[in-house]
Amino acid sequence: MSARHLPVRPDLIQLKHQAKELLSALHASAPRALADLREFHPESARLDPTKVQLSDAQLTLARAYGVPSWPRLVLACELIDAIWRGDLEAVRGLIEKHPSLLRENARGTAQCNWGPTLSYAANVGQDELVKMLHGLGADGVQHAFERACLRSKRDTARLLYSMGARPQPGSAMGPCETLSAVGLALQLELGAELTDENGDRLAPLGLVLETYSRYPEGKHEILEIFASHGYTLPDTAVFAVHRGRLDLLAAHVQRDPSVLTQQFAHEEIYPPELGCHTDHTLALCGTPLAGGTLLHLAVDDDAYEVAQWLLENGADVNAPAGIDPDGFGGHTALFGCAVSQAYRCSRPSERMAQLLLDHGADTGVRANLRKELRFVDDETLHEYFDVTPRTWGERFHDQAWVNPAVLALLAPASP
Repeated sequence: MSARHLPVRPDLIQLKHQAKELLSALHASAPRALADLREFHPESARLDPTKVQLSDAQLTLARAYGVPSWPRLVLACELIDAIWRGDLEAVRGLIEKHPSLLRENARGTAQCNWGPTLSYAANVGQDELVKMLHGLGADGVQHAFERACLRSKRDTARLLYSMGARPQPGSAMGPCETLSAVGLALQLELGAELTDENGDRLAPLGLVLETYSRYPEGKHEILEIFASHGYTLPDTAVFAVHRGRLDLLAAHVQRDPSVLTQQFAHEEIYPPELGCHTDHTLALCGTPLAGGTLLHLAVDDDAYEVAQWLLENGADVNAPAGIDPDGFGGHTALFGCAVSQAYRCSRPSERMAQLLLDHGADTGVRANLRKELRFVDDETLHEYFDVTPRTWGERFHDQAWVNPAVLALLAPASP
């Protein structure tokens, strides 16, 4: 199992620096470097770590990324850079030297959802490359089509459709996962069913609500697609936020202003009757949402305009989430900016944090929180006591969810 994750556009210069840093760490007998050498170098048992060569560090690094060798990692970098640049001649030249690139994952790893070279080109919308690679006999037209749809590359998907790709049972799930309204609309136009591969009509809707992706504009558009295809969405304030429908939200607030401070149960935010899981951990968020307010939900979605509307229309920026029978909860929406699924998806959650701060968010609020992440190396339950928004981020067990820019906006933690 690889210990590192290779970016979708790896930087060869950066990787060379990493190999040199690993070499220095091995010569210094750094524990992490020694562990990497033991796990990933096939001849580590006979090596003296203080005397290994750069080539040993390079091999260790490559295998830590899941790539079989340093030369294959270099090749992956060269190929992927040429794909992103749309350099037909460079890609053709690499394939002529290495025909296996027409079949292998472009990143050289055993598993890569971006797929082989043709699929990689489809992911980034390089249509001329797609045509060339298809002409050279590249594998994966169907996979490339699926990837183009979930990446909102409409023209590329149409091109691949002309090459024989077709929506398959469950094809709609990809765009629902990535919140690509463009991809979902195209899939449906080309004949896809709005179901999963087993014909479950609710599974795509549940996925839209629980997905790790954060792209509020896409989510709002997709939920309107569901509504236009005969799905009855709940007429609740929560779903007005899910849909980004300020008109519906205004009507709810006008009828009952207390809805702005109401604390909503997990099942009200993620209804099982709409395809959401009964296992709460499968609703993928950073800071827990159970017991939260509409503002908590808007912050988690990174729906800035919805959050702004809520604050301008009477929502309390410091309204706490409910406290469960075990004593966990009580956190405000600001906590959701420090440990953020939106940040995990490369959205700048500091903008949301600044909005909350501008409306008087209290940085000193304390709460008890617990969190169990899914689809990560550490899926164990972690508990945090008496944390502020800042210390919640500082102590969180997986820093990939923690936005340093948000922590910088918050007052220093108390001793």
